Amino acid sequence: MREDRGAAPGRRLELLKADCDECFGLCCVALPFSRSADFALDKDAGRPCPNLKTDFRCGIHARLRQEGFTGCTVYDCFGAGQKVSQVTFGGQDWRSGSAAHARQMFDVFPVVRQLHELLWYLTESLTLPAARPVHADARRALDETERLTRLSPRELADLDVGAHRQEVNVLLLRVSELARAGVGRGRKKDRRGADLMGARLKGADLRGADLRGAYLIAADLAGADLRGADLIGADLRDTDLTDADLTGAFFLTQPQLNAARGSAGTRLPESVTRPGHWTARG
Repeated sequence: MREDRGAAPGRRLELLKADCDECFGLCCVALPFSRSADFALDKDAGRPCPNLKTDFRCGIHARLRQEGFTGCTVYDCFGAGQKVSQVTFGGQDWRSGSAAHARQMFDVFPVVRQLHELLWYLTESLTLPAARPVHADARRALDETERLTRLSPRELADLDVGAHRQEVNVLLLRVSELARAGVGRGRKKDRRGADLMGARLKGADLRGADLRGAYLIAADLAGADLRGADLIGADLRDTDLTDADLTGAFFLTQPQLNAARGSAGTRLPESVTRPGHWTARG
């Protein structure tokens, strides 16, 4: 498993990306899903997806969207899959162990996934020059969160990950305030948790906006200026980001971006990559 706890923040972000070669297909087994626009069938937690092969690879990976599994294409474990597979359980897969071993692995995976998501946000915080006044706090929180990911399976299963998230969120809020302080002009736009589903925001000036947890499902943000905006937890399902400028937007994750629509003209932060399903014009 790739790991370098002493790496620079940019390198650490790379290490927090899923490495399916080092995982036992945990997201394809541990997580439940229901027949919907995102999934072609129902599956209970702990039951392998019928598309999962014996080598723990997806048999329709190149055709997920065409086969009705769009939900799989917008999911990312932030590297939790390889951590649980190779570190927490020392390389013993769920098929070769006992039923109790498998259940424990499936219970632990979502916990470590939440911790790894926090690692992503904390690591990104260290890349934001404006947040330098709290970088020392961010490093301490990063080290503590990393320590928690290395607990034993039993300790992870008993961990109050929600309480830890709340503690880290206080710090991330301060990071957001500092990072957005010098962006845009005039009063900052507070859209935290706002219901903006289907909103017509084409070309909107959202520089330095607080969009934490905002519902932007199917919103029109084509050509919008989102430079320096906080997008942590924003729901970007089917959001039109055609030609939008997200340069310097932070706490934006790959799953959020994969759920949106965009174009070759959409400008993105360096921490994420342009989804392969985006068309030339969105």
